[in-house]
Amino acid sequence: MSNHLHVVLHVDAEKAKSWSTLEVLQRWHQLHKGTLFTQRYLRGETLPNYLVELVEKAAETYRERLMDISWFMKELNEPIARRANYEDNCTGHFWEGRFKSQALLDEAALMACMAYVDLNPLRASMSKTPEDSDFTSVKKRVNSAKRKHQPKTLYPFIGNPRKDMPSGLPFKLRDYLELVDMTGRIIREDKRGSINASLLPILKRLNIASENWLCIATEFEKRTGNLVGQEHSIDHYCERHQRQRKPKRQNLQLIA
Repeated sequence: MSNHLHVVLHVDAEKAKSWSTLEVLQRWHQLHKGTLFTQRYLRGETLPNYLVELVEKAAETYRERLMDISWFMKELNEPIARRANYEDNCTGHFWEGRFKSQALLDEAALMACMAYVDLNPLRASMSKTPEDSDFTSVKKRVNSAKRKHQPKTLYPFIGNPRKDMPSGLPFKLRDYLELVDMTGRIIREDKRGSINASLLPILKRLNIASENWLCIATEFEKRTGNLVGQEHSIDHYCERHQRQRKPKRQNLQLIA
């Protein structure tokens, strides 16, 4: 968008924990210089044991940062701020405040948030169709689908849940594109509720009523709190993270 951005992130902690020291340093050095010792390690130089220990400690710090959403946002926002300040010939803070994050606890919450983000330019009258919306994942996915593949820079759609699933989004790409297209048509034509969105298999499987879907697809941030999901997902999260105060139930209105 012209004055803000939305990203839907998946932190694959298990994969990050499996990286070797070399893999961590290679990833970190794509963004930062690291230290003199980590640079020597990457060049394959022989280091004494005490320096290897320092390198391994540095790698563990970098590993944690590579799994941290706050660090991700810092790395994403800083170049944008620098470029904007340079173009405007000014200094100071570019972003109004710290980013806001919401935990998506289940498939329903994930799908609702993705559709909300992909339809943002259309709702703001910046585009006429989802596939023409610049800087959106749906446009990138449509362009890649025309070439019969999925973009490598985005988490892939891998189909409906099943045993031994590969890593990816547990939906069919075609289902998601149809869902976004139909939701976008309803928003643009100002005929909320005129099409029964629950007819789509993906909404049936996720147990989302059509009226709730249309509400959440246009007002995701207003209708949800820091935790988004079905009641049992919220309960499980609070129990697992030892939270005493549970989110208000009105945060869950997208679930049928």
